[in-house]
Formats: sequence, C-alpha cells, structure tokens
Amino acid sequence: MKKELSRRALLHRAGFGFMGLSVAGAVGHIIKPARTLAQAGPAPSNEPSLPPEKKLGWAVVGLGKFATQQIMPSFAECKSSRLVALVSGERAKAEKYAQQYGINPKNIYNYQNYDSIRNNPEVDVIYIILPNGMHAEYSIRGAQAGKHIMCEKPMANTPEECQAMIEAAKKANRKLMIAYRAQYEPYNLAAIQLAQSGKLGKLKSITSDHGRNLDPKDPADIWRMQKKLAGGGSLYDIGIYSLQAARYITREEPVAISAMMYSTPGDPRFREVEENVNFVLRFPSGVLANCTSSYGYSNTKRIQVFGSDAVLELDPATDYYQHRLFINRNNRIEEQNIEEKNQFALEIDHLSESIIQNKQPKTPGEEGLQDVRLMQLIYEAARTGKTINVSG
Repeated sequence: MKKELSRRALLHRAGFGFMGLSVAGAVGHIIKPARTLAQAGPAPSNEPSLPPEKKLGWAVVGLGKFATQQIMPSFAECKSSRLVALVSGERAKAEKYAQQYGINPKNIYNYQNYDSIRNNPEVDVIYIILPNGMHAEYSIRGAQAGKHIMCEKPMANTPEECQAMIEAAKKANRKLMIAYRAQYEPYNLAAIQLAQSGKLGKLKSITSDHGRNLDPKDPADIWRMQKKLAGGGSLYDIGIYSLQAARYITREEPVAISAMMYSTPGDPRFREVEENVNFVLRFPSGVLANCTSSYGYSNTKRIQVFGSDAVLELDPATDYYQHRLFINRNNRIEEQNIEEKNQFALEIDHLSESIIQNKQPKTPGEEGLQDVRLMQLIYEAARTGKTINVSG
C-alpha cells in the first residue's frame, strides 16, 4: 500500500495535480453574476432541527485550525446538517476527531483515497477547507464523486480555476457554494438592511478595513506566505472581506477600480505575497468605496457606511463571535443590539436547505468567480497605476 500522504506533505507537493484537470479558457471581461452577492435574502429558518437520519451528511476536507476550532464544533448547532466524515493526511489526528464527534472510523479518508468517497452514501456534501491553491482540485474531484460542494473563500487562485469548478459542479448536477460567512451573519445582514432601507439617507461612501499581522511562527500562516498555495497575500486572504462589504452593502458591482500596493522591504514574510493593498471602487450609483487590506497592521475588521442622513459603523464587522453596530445621526450615537448567532452553522445549514429544496445557494460559485476576477483587476490597477474600467 502506498504510504498515506500527510496534509503537510501535500502542501509541499504544491503542484497537486490540478493541471491534469480540464480548465476553461481565460475569461476576458467581468460579467454580472446571475445573482448578485448583495441579495441577502431572508434570514435562515428558525424551524426545529431535523431528526439525525434526515440531516444531510457532511465531510470536512482538511483538519487545520479553522476546521477544527470553528467549523467542526459548529455542527452541534446545525438544524439540517451533521458531520459524518473526515479527510486528512494524518490518520491519528483524524481518528482523534472522529472519536470526539462520533464519526465512524470507516468514514475517515486520506488524500489518496479521497475519490472513493463516491461510494459512501452517508456523505451528501463535502466542505473544502484547504489552502486556496488546492480548492479547485478537491472541489472538482468532489463534484466528480457525486457530492455537493462547500468551498472556503477565496474560491481559487485564478478565474480559470473558478470556472472549472463551476463547470464540474454543473456537469455533475451538484450544488457549489462558497463559504462567505459574513453573508449569513446577523449583524452584517442588519447592516445591509439598514443601508438599503433608506434609513441612512442616500448612500455616498463606504470604508472597509481588514488586516492583521501575518505570523510566520503559526503553522496556519506558513502556506499564506507562498503564492502558489495562497494565490495572493493580504488581499486574497482578508482584503476579500473589504471587497465583499462594498459589494453587499451597495448591492452593486463596481464599474471602476484604482489601487496601490506596498510591502515592507526586506520583510521575509513578503517575498512572494503582498503586505498592504489600498483600493477604491466606484459603483454605478456614484458610491465610492475606500478599502484596505494588510498583513502588517493590528487586527482590524471594520465597515463604515456613510449616508446623507446618518453613518453606520460595524466594528468588529467580520469577527467569528462578536460584533457591534452603531448608527451616528447628527452626533447622536446609538448602538444596535442584535442577537448573535453561529454564522458557521447558519451557512452550513443554508447549503443543506438549498440542496433539500433544490434551490440555488445565496453565494454560489459565480459569486466566488466574480471576487477573484475583481481581485485580479485590483492587482492590475496597483501594478499599472491606472484606473481600470470594469466591463459589464
């Protein structure tokens, strides 16, 4: 038998066989998604949990910190989903978590026998929680195995890979959803509603800042310093939240982009990926969004929405567990109290309910593709110093 390939060895392999898959040709222009990211839709159902035998079975691929500390514990709060399988290169680690979550040891897979998951009727959905550069291969193989796919953001490194993922899901007649957790989080949904309701007046401007210090001592950050695995630097990892906020608050797609990029000279963290990106988006309504991302400034997750009558501030805006929302109207500041809910459980159940009801998920693959296209244009604007006009 071949020696089981560990996740760490898989990362070092880096090529991970994707080039052998069918990839669609290059995409020349930005297109409007069939359903925009901003269409938040109704809040997740408050219906009681389904009995265990009625819940859809999920497999988690990749047992890194985010999977084990955020996603897997959240299944306890899911109403329509249950964790039934694990995919990991470290058998002992997988067995430990299988015991913790009551998963049958026969439902533990590695990266070599991953495709045999097609033969497991307990698994309905696969959740890809791997480095960005591995999303395409394992999403495509999962769809080819007949399973629905949830994929972490960013969707993939390139628009071509995103398109290949979409085509694979369509060919297999499976759902593909990108895990944009903020789109299911109650405070962000409230911010969208307030901005769109007119309670802030006419929207004029948005600022959105997301940053943290990249830590080379943290195993979870090592792959983020490698462009082949990460796709990009702070923009791809956390700047995407700033980009998303501008899109879902306005419910529009940008028509022009300008940007600047800077990395501290000599900092070994930024040999391959960028540290700071500041970018400006102009929307059809005239709203200007000033956005930043950084791997070098103190932890920040903030969204501000400036209207003609009031200003909304969400800070923290995209935290895992705690959020605060304020409305400033003529220097009178009011905090909005909203019930915190487990955003991970909400997004997981959204895909399960979309599958059960045979509906398109709120954040399908087309939305992930749009973000990757826009981030590529942000890089182009930063490299050239030119304002990029976005084709519709």
